[in-house]
Amino acid sequence: MIGKALLVGINNYKKGSELSCCVNDVRSLKNVLEDNYDGNKNFSIKTLLDSEATRSGIRNGLNELFGGEGSIALFYFSGHGIDDKNDGFIVAQNFEKDDYGISMAEILRIASQSKYAYKVIILDCCHSGFVGDYGIIGDTSVLGEGTIIMTASRKDEFSMEVNGHGVFSNLLIEAIKGGASDILGNVTPGSIYSYIDQALGPWSQRPLFKANISSFVVIKKNKPRIPIVELKKAMLLFKNDNYLYRLDPSYEKTNYAGSSHKNCKPYADENNVEIMKILQMCNRNGLVDPYDSTDMYFAAMNSKGCVLTPLGMHYWKMINEGII
Repeated sequence: MIGKALLVGINNYKKGSELSCCVNDVRSLKNVLEDNYDGNKNFSIKTLLDSEATRSGIRNGLNELFGGEGSIALFYFSGHGIDDKNDGFIVAQNFEKDDYGISMAEILRIASQSKYAYKVIILDCCHSGFVGDYGIIGDTSVLGEGTIIMTASRKDEFSMEVNGHGVFSNLLIEAIKGGASDILGNVTPGSIYSYIDQALGPWSQRPLFKANISSFVVIKKNKPRIPIVELKKAMLLFKNDNYLYRLDPSYEKTNYAGSSHKNCKPYADENNVEIMKILQMCNRNGLVDPYDSTDMYFAAMNSKGCVLTPLGMHYWKMINEGII
């Protein structure tokens, strides 16, 4: 099902308050979010840039975004954030003193009333950690079911810019493009946060992640590192998750009579060579390790074998339980 996204970016604030990266952030994020790797539509996206991103424009956009029902609605903001008397606001393009824009409490209130299964809020602005830092809004928990929050910084921190993008947004875009993909190409909010968190390190601005969900939603599907058909073939070679799959020289494609490489019987067998290609793909992606050998070539030529890694065991279980 196609998701719905509202992306807001503001550079042209009043003189002395201008920013330089926010519109770039929105345009780049739109490019990576709009379609999946296979060309199928991923999100239907509306953008509000600069003068479009007024207080009323953003508020109307939020109500439209989270209105109706469906699988996933995503809100992204790149611009100024402010801590006003211990209340966080995203700052609209036409802000005035004491009327800065939309409070983070209001964003959560609108999202909490949505019938969308997943509500994703991503903020790249200073003091963005205020969102989700409240206990109760009316009678509803701040993090309503299906709500996911990702912010560039904690509530008392500033967000930084570098190379034409916000630091956080640059990493966010890299993560969605494939840096946070799993073996099957799926990018989830959790994998995005993990990617950003590791890249920033302990001394940089600290991103925030909060969620009230029973299962993660896929934000984008990138090209799988291993096609699912091949992955299933590989995992089903192992009778259990601790199984040693035996190899012999017939699995090595360079092992034929007259080869310039070492060769011995049994010589390369076409079917076994195809199996070996899949196992080597799994080895490169951390799912399979050669047993008692330095690499897969010697595991075959010395008639050893290969075993599943802990990550491989995870995928083996998912396939055998019918999850994949």
